[in-house]
Amino acid sequence: MESSIQRTRADDETATVTVHGEIDFANCDELAACMREAVEEWSPQLLRVDLHDATFIDSTGLGALIEGYKAAVGAESRFTVVNPTLAFRRVLDVTGLSDLFGLSVIEEQTLEQPETAQATGA
Repeated sequence: MESSIQRTRADDETATVTVHGEIDFANCDELAACMREAVEEWSPQLLRVDLHDATFIDSTGLGALIEGYKAAVGAESRFTVVNPTLAFRRVLDVTGLSDLFGLSVIEEQTLEQPETAQATGA
């Protein structure tokens, strides 16, 4: 079975971890490990986590993102979350993680975007 989490390295010395679907107890360890491995193997200047295709996040998913942030900062890499849905953005704002994660959004995402993501504090 193909993972819902992939990592890629770009020529500009950045790494991107892309999440498809849910980020919860079932795959939070995989997400954290994927981010750590990207930092350890590639030493990127920037570790980017792309949430464009993520549909759900719970507290264990937020914990995994924090682990990725710590791994990146510990290796003197920058860390950012990109392309969150509006629902994810609210969760990150409420928890105070938006600033920590250097949150940025691609230009195509607008305020009219439909709400398809779910977030919970489970």
